[in-house]
Amino acid sequence: MSSSNKVAIITGSATGAGAAIALALAEKGYNVVINYTKSVKEAEETEAACAAKGVETLLFQGDVSKDEDCRAMAKAAADKWGRLDVLVNNAGKTKFVAHNDLDGLNADDFYDIYSVNTVGPFQMSRAVAPYMKETGKGSIVMISSVAGTNGIGSSIAYVASKGALNSMTKALARTMGPEIRVNSICPGFIETRWLLQGYGEDKYDAYKKRLVRDVPLKAVCQPEDIADAVLCFTEGGHMITGEIVIVDGGMHLGA
Repeated sequence: MSSSNKVAIITGSATGAGAAIALALAEKGYNVVINYTKSVKEAEETEAACAAKGVETLLFQGDVSKDEDCRAMAKAAADKWGRLDVLVNNAGKTKFVAHNDLDGLNADDFYDIYSVNTVGPFQMSRAVAPYMKETGKGSIVMISSVAGTNGIGSSIAYVASKGALNSMTKALARTMGPEIRVNSICPGFIETRWLLQGYGEDKYDAYKKRLVRDVPLKAVCQPEDIADAVLCFTEGGHMITGEIVIVDGGMHLGA
């Protein structure tokens, strides 16, 4: 089957920024793959919201840390629609550990976080590459973090995984052109349940209030802000590759 609509895979798109990205691409007429690992109810709700925009959808349960799941996801999309145009590597994982608690992390924590945040995006990019090259033009967008640029984040393991993802973005951009562009978006604080659950309500609220007070734009990111940045790379930016773009209201400036 061949589709006239462009096709996008968004990993980790049941909730939060991933869901907002999927919906934004659906609004632009993309057929979308909604990927999840455990949040089936939320994934079905996101799929329904995308389908309501008049596009076709595919719900795919898969773990990006597993190469076989990555390859199966890419193949399922290509088999259904005959093309692949966009990959958004949004799936992410962390362990909330204060940076001064050096005994709060072990090697397994690093491996676990890296497997999703760094290895997963590599495996997904490799899986979609043949299909994107056949289509002729492709855009891969990594959802990284300001943690990878300034060393501040939920844990040192998370910071390291996102720093590695940013470096890998540049390496893949050199490797995958001219047919495929690879760029990275680094959000700051995003107002989602992921951070709320990780930090706890009191710490989350205090952190948010401080940022709203101190950052230049006097606001924290919403999931839709990240989706808007993704559209810059999928709907335009045709001469941009290997770029790392910070989307944080100015948080990285020292707030």
